[in-house]
Amino acid sequence: MAGFKTHITASGILGIGYGGIAFGFYDVPLSTSILAGGLCGVSGMLPDIDSGPGVPLRESMAFAAAVVPMMMIDRLRQFGMPPEFIVLTGAGIYLTIRFMLAAMLRRYTVHRGMFHSIPAAIIFGEIAFLLASGDLDMRIYKAGGVVAGYMSHLILDELYSLEWYRGRLRLKKSFGTAVKLISRNWLSNVSTYLKLAMFTVLVFKEPTWMQQFNDQHIEPKVEQAATEVIDQYMR
Repeated sequence: MAGFKTHITASGILGIGYGGIAFGFYDVPLSTSILAGGLCGVSGMLPDIDSGPGVPLRESMAFAAAVVPMMMIDRLRQFGMPPEFIVLTGAGIYLTIRFMLAAMLRRYTVHRGMFHSIPAAIIFGEIAFLLASGDLDMRIYKAGGVVAGYMSHLILDELYSLEWYRGRLRLKKSFGTAVKLISRNWLSNVSTYLKLAMFTVLVFKEPTWMQQFNDQHIEPKVEQAATEVIDQYMR
């Protein structure tokens, strides 16, 4: 099994390439490239948040608690929240992730369970898509960084399940426990695939209902404000 340093080094190098190629060859803005590359790098330790108290869980939760509220600022503004409520909401999200979510993961997860699976990688990518701001292509690009970093961890775990022994390659007992679609725990499988279905629906529906919200609430307010300004100017 690959260690924490190996995972974070591999995903970090992958993140540099992921951000660098987009910036150098596809004219992706530098800030977006750095963010996507950083998400890719950090996502390399996400599967190990099921390993109980330790560095992966502590660092992942600290990073998520800090970054998620910042990624949601544009969204909260779109909902017309005043600055004070945005700050309070961000603080609430920070505390929820940093302490409540971390405690739940320590208590209820099992190492090499469904967090080490392809559906989990997709779920985290979908969450990143829902949190990200920008146009559709940039949101997909940022989410792709999360999936790439996550998958780098799973693939490394599988590679470390191979060993050279007495002149031949053999498989360890851990082989097949990382890059998988289901686990032996059917309750965990059902829970994971229900989450996958829910987030998939949200991903496909979200651009539509956000546009509807904008058409029904944001644009009328902007038009009304513009009309009032013009009326005052014309008097």
